[in-house]
Amino acid sequence: MSRESLISELRRYRERYPEEAETAGRIIQFVSANENCFHRSLSQGHITGSAWVVDRRGQRVLLTHHRKLNKWLQLGGHADGDSDVLAVAIREVEEESGLQRVTPAGRDIFEIDIHLIPESGKEPEHYHYDIRYLLRNDGSDDYIVSDESHDLGWKTPEELSELTEEESMLRMARKWRAEQAGP
Repeated sequence: MSRESLISELRRYRERYPEEAETAGRIIQFVSANENCFHRSLSQGHITGSAWVVDRRGQRVLLTHHRKLNKWLQLGGHADGDSDVLAVAIREVEEESGLQRVTPAGRDIFEIDIHLIPESGKEPEHYHYDIRYLLRNDGSDDYIVSDESHDLGWKTPEELSELTEEESMLRMARKWRAEQAGP
């Protein structure tokens, strides 16, 4: 993937979800303006890759209680120069959970979000331009809690609303339910 490929994907996403056109447009503008958008050294912000990981039956999603942000979130992280954001999302899931067999449920972007990351140590406040994919766990549901998390857990959509009020998390749950329901 390249910056141009990501921009094309984001344009297709914007067509599928016109209600998110403003956010998609901001990410497109950011990627277009910054050759090094995949590098965390870009202090204003950078592209991150995340995943909504569902179990084999599609009934639960794996979430992390993120240590730094102290919130229940989807798994994901920095691209660290890799422009293949789907591969980044898969790598981050494997690193943060120990799951070994996660596969894309499609190549299209599942969700996007822009969120401010607070200053931490030597790292200034900056934005994550988060590109999220729908992944399915095809292996064991057993996970390992990494140093980046307080905890991990397989959660149902009903449990999610008890853990967070983050709109982007709730939006992913709505999209997931809509995909399960089918056309």
